[in-house]
Amino acid sequence: MPNIEALAENGVVFNHAFSQAPVCSVARSTLISGCNAPRIGAQYHRRTELVSLPDGQKMFPEYLREAGYYCTNNSKEDYNIVKGDDVWDESSKDATYRNRRLGQPFFHVQNFHVTHEGQLHFPETDLTEVPTQTDPESMQPHDYHPNTPLFRYTYSRYHDLHQRLDEMIGAFIEQMSDDLILENTIIFYYGDHGGVLPGSKGYLYERGVHVPLVVSIPEKFQQLSPYQAGTRANGYVRFIDFGPTVLNLANVPVPESMDGLPFLGAGIHEQEVEARNEVFCYADRFDEKSDFVRSIRVGNYKYIRNYQPFTIDGLQNNYRYRMAAYREWRALFQAGQLDQKQAQFFLPRPAEGLYHITQDPHELNNIADQDEHTLLLSDLRLKLQSQVKEMPDLSFIPEPVFVAEGLNDPVAYGQIHKQKIADLVDIADLALVPFRTARSPLKRWLKSDDALKRYWALVVCSSFGKQAKSLVKSIRNLSLHDEDGLARLRAAEFLCLHFEESPSVFLDILKQAESEVEAALILNSMALFHDVHGSVFDLTTLQINPQWLENERSNVSRRLAYLKNEL
Repeated sequence: MPNIEALAENGVVFNHAFSQAPVCSVARSTLISGCNAPRIGAQYHRRTELVSLPDGQKMFPEYLREAGYYCTNNSKEDYNIVKGDDVWDESSKDATYRNRRLGQPFFHVQNFHVTHEGQLHFPETDLTEVPTQTDPESMQPHDYHPNTPLFRYTYSRYHDLHQRLDEMIGAFIEQMSDDLILENTIIFYYGDHGGVLPGSKGYLYERGVHVPLVVSIPEKFQQLSPYQAGTRANGYVRFIDFGPTVLNLANVPVPESMDGLPFLGAGIHEQEVEARNEVFCYADRFDEKSDFVRSIRVGNYKYIRNYQPFTIDGLQNNYRYRMAAYREWRALFQAGQLDQKQAQFFLPRPAEGLYHITQDPHELNNIADQDEHTLLLSDLRLKLQSQVKEMPDLSFIPEPVFVAEGLNDPVAYGQIHKQKIADLVDIADLALVPFRTARSPLKRWLKSDDALKRYWALVVCSSFGKQAKSLVKSIRNLSLHDEDGLARLRAAEFLCLHFEESPSVFLDILKQAESEVEAALILNSMALFHDVHGSVFDLTTLQINPQWLENERSNVSRRLAYLKNEL
C-alpha cells in the first residue's frame, strides 16, 4: 500500500489505535460523540431508535463549524445518535471541501467502501471463475481459520481490495495536491473497525477493534505534533479521543462531557501519550444477533468479560453468513473437521478470559486459570467492574427495557439508575465465583421482587449450565409463571440450552412479547437453541404482531427467515 506508506513516512503511525466497538455504527457513534457508547445508549447495531446526546453536547464537527470551519462528509454517517441540523455543511456522496469560501479552513471526511464486508459476499463459483491478483496459494490463514482453498481465496480477494483502496486514497491525495491544499492539511487515515474476514468484525478480539491509524502532518504544523515525522507511536489512542484531538488541533475547547483525551495539538507531550496503555471496548447487539461482551486491555494483557458465555461467537447473523467463508467454516465445524483452535468460534466461551496479546495475538489461549496470573486477573477484573459501574453501562438494563424507558435522555437515565446498575453488575459477576459460593445468593435473587435482578440471576444460572441443576425446579416455575417476559425468556433459555427441555415455551413467550425489541431478543435465544442443539421450531401457527414483519430487514424478520429456513 505505497500511498499509505508515503503518508506514514511523513507522519505518525499509531501502533495501538482502537475503534472500541467492532462494528461501524457503534464505532462511528463513539467517534463522532467522543463518548463511550454504552454510557450514552449508542451501543446497539443497528439501533432500534436513535438516542439523544447529553444536554448541551454536540457532535464534534458542530464545534468546528462554530469556529468557522467548513465541515463536509462524503458520505457515510451511520450514527446511532440523533444528528442535529448543524453538524455538517454538507453530508452526501457529493460532499466536498471544494465548496467552502475562499480561504475558509475545512474539516472533511472521505469514506472509501471498497474494503467493506459486503465486498466479500461473492458466490462460491468465483473461486474458479474470478482470478485474483494476489496468489491464493501465497496466503496462510490464521490459526483460527481452516486452511482451505475458499479461505485462501477470500484472503487474496481481501488483499486485492486493500490494494485498490490504496489506489483510491492515492488519487484523492493527488486531488488535494492539485488543489494546492496538501501542504496545509492534516490527514488521518484509519479504519472504522477491525477487519472483515470471518470472526473479526462483530467480535471484541483485537482483529475486531484494533485499527490502522496514520496521521500525516505538514511541516508547517509540526509544532502541533509531539512526534517527529516518520515515528511509530506506542501510546494507546481510542475513538473517544479522535474528536477531542481534532478540536485541540483546531484550538477549539474540548467539552468536558466527552470521555476522550487529545493525543495531538497544543499542550500534548510525547511522554504523556506514550504512557497511555489502557483501552475499554464493548460489543452488544449486531443486527439480529445479541450478545454482551466487554474488555479492557492494559499493555500486553487483555481481559474479556463474556456476560453471556453460553452465546457462541458463531451464532447466526444473516448478513455475516452471506460470506461463503463463514458458511464453510460452520459446515466444517458441524462435520467435525476443525481442530480445537478453529472450533472455538462455535463453542460456549468462558465467563472471563485473560490473554497475552504479543504472545497470543489471536486470543486463543485463555490464561485466566493459571496461578501466576491470579493477581493480574483480579486487577483487570476490578478495573472492568469499576468501568461499567462508574459510566454506568446501560447494557445492564436489557435493551427492551432501555428502549421503553431511557431513549430520550440516556445519560440522565443512567445516572438515575446508577446504583441499580451497580447491583446488577454484582449479580452478573456471581458467574465468576464457584457455583457452591454463588448458589445461595442466586436462590435469593431468583425470588427477588425486581424483575431485572431475577433476569440477571437467570443469566448467571445459564453461565453455570449443568452446575446449576439444583435450581432447575425454581427456574422451571419462573419459565412458566414469571410475570416478566424477559425473566421468563432467560429461564426458558437455561432449561432448553442445558437440560434440553421442550422449546415450545419460547413460542408462548414470543406470543406475549410487548415490543418488537423484546420479540427480537426472544428470537435470538431461539436461534441460539437452534444452532447449538439443531432444534427445529414449528412456526406454522406462530402468533406475532404483523407490524413487526412489515420490514423484511427488521431483526424479527431476519430471525424468522432463518428459523423458517427461508434464506
